[in-house]
Amino acid sequence: MIDREQVQKVAHLARLKLTPDEEEQFTTQLNDILDYFEQLSELDVTDVQPTTRAIDVSNVVRPDHHQPYGQREALLENAPDRDGEFFKVPKIVTGD
Repeated sequence: MIDREQVQKVAHLARLKLTPDEEEQFTTQLNDILDYFEQLSELDVTDVQPTTRAIDVSNVVRPDHHQPYGQREALLENAPDRDGEFFKVPKIVTGD
């Protein structure tokens, strides 16, 4: 059970300034949450497989197929700088 003094300590550590009404409200709410967890701990889950989600989900993506791009010139037209049929980029690796 959480008391008001513990709520004040946590508020101080979190650099929160709570009013007396807020302290009372948070004390009640946190105790309600802990009571609920206490109820959950009474459940028999020995035959329940651990899961990461409550429902099954899968990533819906299209398959990745490698294929050449048919409009090379259109692609190169968007390059900020080019050298013939290549993108021209600044040198980032030095010989040091």
